[in-house]
Amino acid sequence: MRYNDLREYIDALEKNGLLKRVSEEVDKDWEIAALCRLAFTKLPSEDRPALLFENVKGFKTPVVAGVLGASRRVYAMALGIDEFGDNVLTEIAQRWSRAIKNPIAPRLVETGPCKQNILTGDEIDVFRFPVPMWTVGEDPGLFLTAPCVVSKDPETGIRNVGTYRIQLKERNKTGIHMGKTRHIYRHIQKNEAQGKPTPVAIVVGSDPTIGLASVSSVPFGVDELAVAGALRGEPVDVVKCETVDLEVPATAEIVIEGLIRPGYRELEGPFGEYPGYMGASGDAPVVDVTCITFRDDVIFHAFVSQMPPSESSLIRGCGRESSIYTHLVADHRLPVRDVHLKESGGSAAYLAISMRPQYPGQVWETAWAAWTVDPSLGKITVIVDDDIDIRDPFQLDWAISFRVQPEKDVHIVRGTAAVMNDPSQAAKEVPKEDPSRHISSKVLIDATKKHEYPAIAMPPADHLRRAADTWAKLGF
Repeated sequence: MRYNDLREYIDALEKNGLLKRVSEEVDKDWEIAALCRLAFTKLPSEDRPALLFENVKGFKTPVVAGVLGASRRVYAMALGIDEFGDNVLTEIAQRWSRAIKNPIAPRLVETGPCKQNILTGDEIDVFRFPVPMWTVGEDPGLFLTAPCVVSKDPETGIRNVGTYRIQLKERNKTGIHMGKTRHIYRHIQKNEAQGKPTPVAIVVGSDPTIGLASVSSVPFGVDELAVAGALRGEPVDVVKCETVDLEVPATAEIVIEGLIRPGYRELEGPFGEYPGYMGASGDAPVVDVTCITFRDDVIFHAFVSQMPPSESSLIRGCGRESSIYTHLVADHRLPVRDVHLKESGGSAAYLAISMRPQYPGQVWETAWAAWTVDPSLGKITVIVDDDIDIRDPFQLDWAISFRVQPEKDVHIVRGTAAVMNDPSQAAKEVPKEDPSRHISSKVLIDATKKHEYPAIAMPPADHLRRAADTWAKLGF
């Protein structure tokens, strides 16, 4: 299934029971964040809907959140997977693999809906949209949480699209925060070496494949818009920006054009990050806004971030799980049933793998193979037998409780990469650039059976299936 824009996708989510409209008036400065948090904590993860806030106090623009990662089913639908079954992890992995290997270049068109309103000069005002306040009392201002930031390599001309936090500072100025490993940072470095600004276009609200490509680990030198085209099975239509030499999705809701000042940094942050703690503040680049374009009846798109469970963690988790699963099963031919990065660990720190070990030492082989996909993941790694549903926290805890002898089955691996933004990694006074902040350790818990076990004490599976009919008749 292909969606031309955010609006078509919202309609499809609603038709499939995956979106809830909130018609009551809500306050963007506290209520949207609180209601999103309740949706993510009060509802089972598989039942969480996207939320469309239609009546935002003081604004005519609605706010939508959760449309890419309210649940795994929502994530699959954003990829165009309509049938959500047991093989969805394999399907997700195959779609990403095909898209990265066979990207479809964007198609330049004359104009598009994103040009319906054009603001320049004194008309520019980044505060005209209902940007929610996410961590009341802690965030120093308003942040865009779901921007797709378009930039271009000044040497090769190859485009990059990435998602970074954008702090709104003045009506025509924002901060932009990214790590030194992010691809846009290379563009900034190359431009600054020549004393030139870096043109950027901040896209808010687009075809869902663009948002997913923007937050994913696409190799450097591969155009994320081309990957999005492959995911959707058709080129993404793009239009030229008004004031910078870049192209953006023609059906985007909002485009904020600007220039990153060369050699200039100022305080940005802190901001509530995915581990559930406030991320550090520090000096960061600044974007001088040169133009804003947006659609009629514009919709503002945001990610639910901060404390897990969150949308940002679920999106990362789905992509990372599929990458690790593909690496273990397709590349190493390991007997792995499922891979799960628990949301409680921000889809980074806590990794669970179910498998059927075929010989001694294969658990270790599986752990090291999983860690090579992204060495920062899996600070806590648990490997269980394939009779355990690792997405059921009770079953996972049961396996750890009764299939582990701590002195034999719990292993510490030192000198490994650290989980990004892990507040346990270093004291506050340790400088961010200190190399020690990037080195950590991992714990591997081998919760597989190492010998013959007694029979499991519960009714046979076929009895439980038959009893389910009776259960329904009893009205439970």
